[in-house]
Order: sequence, then structure tokens, then C-alpha cells
Amino acid sequence: MNNDIKEILFSQDDIKEIVKRIGEQITKDYEGKNLLLVCVLKGSVCFMADLMREIRLPCKIDFMDAKSYGCGTETSGVVSISRDLNYDISAYDIIIVEDIFDSGRTLEKLTHLLSARGPKSVACCSLLDKPERRAEGVSLKLNYTGAVVPDAFVVGYGLDYDEKYRNLPYIGVLKPEVYSN
Repeated sequence: MNNDIKEILFSQDDIKEIVKRIGEQITKDYEGKNLLLVCVLKGSVCFMADLMREIRLPCKIDFMDAKSYGCGTETSGVVSISRDLNYDISAYDIIIVEDIFDSGRTLEKLTHLLSARGPKSVACCSLLDKPERRAEGVSLKLNYTGAVVPDAFVVGYGLDYDEKYRNLPYIGVLKPEVYSN
């Protein structure tokens, strides 16, 4: 797998620092609130696991499976949800935890969907932000951002290409010849 990586953008230590910074800010911002972290499967699992350990408050977690990519490198533009929440969220302050804010369609759809269910608040947290790929018409802004990445196909630490590379301990740019064939 390492031979398929063009360059490493964030090492394990870089990621730890990013997650710690976000966790500390969420701890400050959500003191005294009823926090529910919503992990967007599958890419956000590594980030969510580490992030919740950095939040020094009681919180619950749940999962949604939403995607717009399938097996390719380009978004289909259609967001599908195959797993929804198990909670009535009306008593919670929600933070949607995402791996990468790319086109923005998935996170925007989830934000609208969850907001319509009447929670106390909905915020968005993404490990990575790729603003150059934002879809036209997406106006959603992140409340918590780990790092901005260039317009390249990144994998590792939960991010995948065709369900592979999620288990890399770092985030790197996938060589184009890997997904061009």
C-alpha cells in the first residue's frame, strides 16, 4: 500500500495534534450541553474514535452511512443514506463528524436532514477540508476543521479508494496511476 502513495500530507503525529486541537475546542464549546456525535460511515471511523477520546465531556455517539462516491474518485452528485440514527435527537446538541469536506453535498444533506428533526443545535466537524472541490450551490460552512488539503485524491486514516487504504496510519496522496487504470 505504501508504494501507492505519492506523498504523505499528515503523519500520525500531525493527525494526533489536529484531533487534540479539535477535541479541546469542542470541550470548551459544549460544556454543559447534551452532546451527540454522529459519525458518517465509513471514512470517519478512525477520526471519530480518536476525537471522542479527546473530548472531555459526557457524550453519546451514533452512526449514519451516507455516501455520494461509490467506488470511483468523483462524486456521483446523489447522496444516499443506508443507515440512519437510532436516537430521537430532539434533546441533543449534534456534531456531525466527517472525514473530508469535499463537494459538500453529503454533509449539507445530513445537516438539513438532522436539523429538520428538531435537535437543540447541529454543527459540522471535518478532519479535512478540500475547498477547491466544493460543488456549486453548497453554502454550508464547517464549525470545526482539522486541515485544508489540496485538490488531490487522499487516502489513509479512514479515507479510502475502492474500500482500500483506510488502514494506513497517515494521510497521503494516492498516485494517479492507481485509480486511472
